[in-house]
Amino acid sequence: MTSIDQKSMDSRSATAVTEALGQSEPFLAFQERLSRVAPVNRPVLLIGERGTGKELAASRLHYLSDRWPAPMVALNCAALSPSLIESELFGYEKGAFTGAMQRRVGRFEAADRGTLFLDEIGSIPLEVQEKILRVVEYNVFERVGSTQSVEVDVRIIAATNADLNELARKNSFKQDLLDRLSFEVLFLPPLRDRKEDILLIASHFAGRMALELGWDEIPVFSDDAVEALENHSWPGNIRELKNVVERAVYRSDTATISEIDFHPFQSPFEKIDLPAVEKPLADERSSAMQGAEWPQGSLKDAVWHLKVSMLQSALQKAKYNQKKAARILGLTYHQFRGLYRQYQARQSASPSS
Repeated sequence: MTSIDQKSMDSRSATAVTEALGQSEPFLAFQERLSRVAPVNRPVLLIGERGTGKELAASRLHYLSDRWPAPMVALNCAALSPSLIESELFGYEKGAFTGAMQRRVGRFEAADRGTLFLDEIGSIPLEVQEKILRVVEYNVFERVGSTQSVEVDVRIIAATNADLNELARKNSFKQDLLDRLSFEVLFLPPLRDRKEDILLIASHFAGRMALELGWDEIPVFSDDAVEALENHSWPGNIRELKNVVERAVYRSDTATISEIDFHPFQSPFEKIDLPAVEKPLADERSSAMQGAEWPQGSLKDAVWHLKVSMLQSALQKAKYNQKKAARILGLTYHQFRGLYRQYQARQSASPSS
């Protein structure tokens, strides 16, 4: 695993910028606002759910600004204990504390003339927020264990998925610092509001995964797979989409991706109980195969009875292994789970249940 120091502290190495993908109206509107504020030498606050691409947006802000030749340094504030954040941001002098064997440069110094990206800024302790406020206002700070001021020229881009206004009302975040950091506040659109972009981004991740696996063909998604991708709620946003698509590509035996697994922790050995329909539906299906009339009702009801009967039969044959049952029925695992969820919903809504 890459350490925080390895990932963020090598401030003089160029940060690789991956172009954001999208064509939906929310995506384009966000990019337009980002491009407008990028050249303005003021702090920017990025607010968005996990996985929406806040670090990518911060990189774009940096590289579209006049600061692009200088470093962009990142710090995930949630990844450090409160006692370490101050020394990580401001550095320390030799002997400042036990284990401080030599002077160390902090993130603010490393980002001089460039950009400092503070991810999960809501996790920073109040006493450290006070020092950050001083840097924002006067461009000076002291290393831990020193009384000598260090002057820097840094643009701060901060990101969070927390409600900073609520934290400020609870005195967990300094209102003065929030005021200084919010020259512009950009809200990243969640993936569920960017349906037009889902297939575009999924195809991008699928192509990269195929290249990594050494495939000769470019992956394509079946109609059912596209429908599943576009109808998913994506609580994990782009990061979740990447995992889902890469998993689907590597599991597929062909270049046509048809099976999408949104729930990798769903055990295929889970036992499904169908007490209310097992015998009656099995009997109905047997009677139907012998030419007997279907139960009274609409064609839609009869088709539904047949579906549930075949579901029950496939589960019995597969010894309640859901993935095997799906194959018996000629369904993808996602389609199978959808059918079973429909069954559960009808059973819950039934007066007899």
